[in-house]
Amino acid sequence: MFERLLPNMRVNTVYDIELDVLHAQGIRGIITDLDNTLVGAKEALATPELVTWLDYVRSRGFKVVIVSNNNESRVGKFATPLQIPFIHAARKPAAKAFRKALGVLGLPANETVVIGDQMMTDVLGGNRMGLFTILVAAISPSDEGIMTRVNRLIERIALRQLRKKGLWYEGDTK
Repeated sequence: MFERLLPNMRVNTVYDIELDVLHAQGIRGIITDLDNTLVGAKEALATPELVTWLDYVRSRGFKVVIVSNNNESRVGKFATPLQIPFIHAARKPAAKAFRKALGVLGLPANETVVIGDQMMTDVLGGNRMGLFTILVAAISPSDEGIMTRVNRLIERIALRQLRKKGLWYEGDTK
């Protein structure tokens, strides 16, 4: 039951993702969450390190779209200066936003990854769409809203079951 919450890859931060390996595997698109994936949930703008990383991502030929459950004001203020298309109020893990993101990228699912910090939204939604899923550790979990806290509770229950089945090991992250 909880297997659909398993990401294909786990890393500590987006900076730990081996982009050259993904590119060699035919990946050309990145659907990424915003809050606690790219920056902390309360950070309005990209850090200089993130700007550099995003520039590198695009220079390698990847297309990027931000898909967030947050509101248009929050996501737009972050994404617009970076010239990254975005989908706000996505209602992840619903498939509609992921399908829309694939349309924005102009890519099929097998050439696209989903990066996010939540198993219940990013990983589940991506897995349901047949996307390669990458789970990152939350940047600032103490700043999360009530719904994210509920999701984290469900994740802890899921992790307990996945550990019992031998499907989750703490040392799996890069």
